[in-house]
Amino acid sequence: MRIVIIGGSGHIGTYLVPMLVEGGHEVINVTRGQRDPYLPHAAWRQVQQIAADREAEDAAGTFGARIRDLEPEVVIDLICFTEDSSRQIVEALRGRISHFLHCGTIWAHGHSTRTPATEDQARQPFGDYGIQKWKIESALLSEARRGGFPATVLMPGHIVGPGYAPLNPAGHFTPTVFTQIARGEALCLPNLGQETVHHVHAADVAQAFYRAMARWSSSIGENFHTVSPAALSLRGYAEAMYDWFGKPPALTYLPWEDWRKTVTEQEAAATWDHIAHSPCASIEKARRLIGYAPRYSSLEAVQEAVSWLIDHSVVQN
Repeated sequence: MRIVIIGGSGHIGTYLVPMLVEGGHEVINVTRGQRDPYLPHAAWRQVQQIAADREAEDAAGTFGARIRDLEPEVVIDLICFTEDSSRQIVEALRGRISHFLHCGTIWAHGHSTRTPATEDQARQPFGDYGIQKWKIESALLSEARRGGFPATVLMPGHIVGPGYAPLNPAGHFTPTVFTQIARGEALCLPNLGQETVHHVHAADVAQAFYRAMARWSSSIGENFHTVSPAALSLRGYAEAMYDWFGKPPALTYLPWEDWRKTVTEQEAAATWDHIAHSPCASIEKARRLIGYAPRYSSLEAVQEAVSWLIDHSVVQN
């Protein structure tokens, strides 16, 4: 099939694009052209690269037509962040493609209420990112179920893999937290460390997209959590990383208002966003309908990423 992937040079595309090429598909990657894939692969030599500034073209109302004129059979959209951007591309592609796959997020759930969350639970999204993604997901599923637009929504958690710093046990992205743990130094967590995070390896997200495309009759009109088999509490995550480095846990705790004063404003904002959501999502629907079978646990995914950071002297072991 002729597949256009929008934003295929990032975390997910690093794994998904080679899978598509090896599956015999013709792949066109539409990207701003500012980033190479995180991992090299010979399959990229067979991929047509098209540079486009989506934000600027959305503002001009031309991006949807650009994608339509590439004459795809399938479109995989990994970088749509506003309801208006989604609406434009749907209107341009209506009646012209066999499958449209959108990358959503478990952030669309908002606050955790019943865990593990299922895709059909009532939503309480907050923050611009979560709200916009929820609106996009809702509109796409409505288009699929009532209007015949062949949409599927995949909802990843905290994506992780070699080449970039994973969400750490303190709930933010500063990699020196792993250096602290590696040295056996004390790590202070907010509250009692019982809030949760839910990682997923980028390769497993790619697998979910590929399987949803292959099982289009089961996936069109559906949304699927795309996460590891189990979430982690901040405390459990930290203790496991101390153990991985061969160090006894050295954890302390502070109430949120006191803890936030111990880190930068940027770190505090990231941690608050994560602990306020405290995601924990079920993958049962994805297992059942598209055969999703993640290879990595949350810890395995993180540890592979941290190993890369150690090898590149970002984390000191």
